[in-house]
Amino acid sequence: MIAAGVGSRRDVSAEEIERVVRLALETFRIPAASVDVLATEAGKSGTAAYVEAAQRLAVPLLGVSSARLGEVADRVITPSARALATKGVPSIAEAAALCAAGAKARLLGARVATARATCAIAIGNAS
Repeated sequence: MIAAGVGSRRDVSAEEIERVVRLALETFRIPAASVDVLATEAGKSGTAAYVEAAQRLAVPLLGVSSARLGEVADRVITPSARALATKGVPSIAEAAALCAAGAKARLLGARVATARATCAIAIGNAS
């Protein structure tokens, strides 16, 4: 299971979400066709930008609750003061990727960022 976790500003576009995911995949040398899921916090998973980005990437979109994101807080690599202040978790992208990839998931590295979005890639055995 390969999960792309994305965090973003409120006004992010589908284009920027797709761009940051592809940038992260390139960084970790993962083919786009290998991605199994796009994950983000539950509150953003229903927005048009995320729905369209998942369609563009041809993967399902998973919304992860803040409580669940908090359960993997000790495993994030790159804490964000902004995410902590606004959502109560140290990372959206990294935590969402870990949650989506399964209990024994691991991040391939620190999140990758563009101006309005971040993306982390995790690999694991989703159950």
